[in-house]
Amino acid sequence: MTASSIVLDLFAGPGGWSQGLSALGLRDVGIEIDPFACATRSAAGHATIRADVAAYPTGPLRGKVSGLIGSPPCQTFSAAGLRAGNDDMDLCHQGLDDLARGNDTRAALRTTCADPRSLLVVEPLRFALDLRPDWIALEEVPAVAPLFAHIAGILRTLGYSVWTGVLNAADYGVPQTRRRALLLASLTRTAAPPEPTHAKDPGPDTLFGPALVPWVTMADALGWGATDRPTPTVTAGGGKSGGPEPFPSQARKALLDAQQRGSWILHTNRNQLPDGSRQTADPHRAPAPTFTAKAGGQWVLRHSNRRNATVRRTDEPAATLLFARASNDVSWHTDSPSGPESVRITVAEAAALQTFPAGYPFQGTKTRQFEQIGNAVPPLLATAVLRPLAPAALEAAA
Repeated sequence: MTASSIVLDLFAGPGGWSQGLSALGLRDVGIEIDPFACATRSAAGHATIRADVAAYPTGPLRGKVSGLIGSPPCQTFSAAGLRAGNDDMDLCHQGLDDLARGNDTRAALRTTCADPRSLLVVEPLRFALDLRPDWIALEEVPAVAPLFAHIAGILRTLGYSVWTGVLNAADYGVPQTRRRALLLASLTRTAAPPEPTHAKDPGPDTLFGPALVPWVTMADALGWGATDRPTPTVTAGGGKSGGPEPFPSQARKALLDAQQRGSWILHTNRNQLPDGSRQTADPHRAPAPTFTAKAGGQWVLRHSNRRNATVRRTDEPAATLLFARASNDVSWHTDSPSGPESVRITVAEAAALQTFPAGYPFQGTKTRQFEQIGNAVPPLLATAVLRPLAPAALEAAA
């Protein structure tokens, strides 16, 4: 990668976009403020500038950036957060309009926001206006879609072809029905969403081509239920701070026995069942899976400490994994005849469901590692999203 062909990754996190780029033979330079995410990126070999994106000057980068990636922090807009971003939406729109007019009002607007982090969503436009990269890829929670539409309108006045919309990560091989708003823009190509590679109901082959691949299930992603799989780790975080669980724990041993037979289902912090009906009874009493755990109960993955939850079987993708709040204590759980058992999900399990490669070197406490995983772009989704833009990026890097 030459100095004139930098792919700049704003709010780079632990490296979801970076891993997606690497599958295309490209590398990025990430700007990230969180020390744990920076440590993870360093351990993974990703170039990183530890800095506050909102305070970072664009001047030194002019003429050097060919691609711009941005995933602003989503906590203020996410359903898992307090949604202060909803109250700040008008201020964010104003910030975008002001930047487009050449008037930087970010500092003043930040003081009036319910949560100052909301205004970080305007930062990618500041970099785009100042650097004029060949292509741009932005990602956020679906609630930010109206702001992406606003940015798209501004970019079109500068000659960019722009596409915005919401994609389901499961349609691109991610074992998670994670929905995200995307903005793709290019100065040299027609911006378009990536063609799905997977589908919930692929259907038969047609005259126009073969059917898509079925959604990747949790069992597929984690290798559970396979008779020839390696024995998985039997350690897991215990308390909220991610401390070690006694080894070997009887709960983890029972879960491993269940995993080997595929006898578990996923329980997340929603109240909709796989058939579309609503969960009103105790979420532990979900529809029986194909198999039962060794002790006779049903293993579920609870996405929080709350009672309402989506139940996902082993033959389905996970729901969106979130770890940003204390209530999002994700644990495997069962109510067996001998009493309830609970085992916290491991970092390796969460990372696999987010499509990070095995052994990815997440740094920090287990709590910080889980937060990095939940906030990251799934690398497999990143590769799919960037592939339509990759030819231009590869030409620029040549």
